[in-house]
Amino acid sequence: MSDELYHQAIVTLARDKRHAGHLEAASGAATITNPLCGDRVRVEVTVADDSIDAVAHTVRGCLLCKAAVATIGQAAPGCTPAAARSVADQVSAMLKANGAVPDGAWALLAAFTPVVNHKSRHDCVDLPFQALVAALNDAETKT
Repeated sequence: MSDELYHQAIVTLARDKRHAGHLEAASGAATITNPLCGDRVRVEVTVADDSIDAVAHTVRGCLLCKAAVATIGQAAPGCTPAAARSVADQVSAMLKANGAVPDGAWALLAAFTPVVNHKSRHDCVDLPFQALVAALNDAETKT
């Protein structure tokens, strides 16, 4: 199981620290915790003119969780909040029903297709996307 799930693309994503940390003037932020495994993800976003300008994150979690939040850091800037929410829905569908991998900058999510066969690991990938959506919702309530 571990070789299938923790292949090189996942390891590389998990080591990507480019968007780790905090934003000085975040438009919205959210922290989501998985009480079953203890993974905790905080996502901060800056949104302007219906576009995600910046994303930062802090994560205490497994390799899959770290890789998923790194994917958000790479692909979310430049997206509209609606597009990011749609991707979050697509990730859930991809994991639960072996749905299609999002395209464009989000094609990095193809690295998570082996997780489909391991239901107990779905939340590890989905948690950062829940945090992203919650951060976007927080940004909307502040405008």
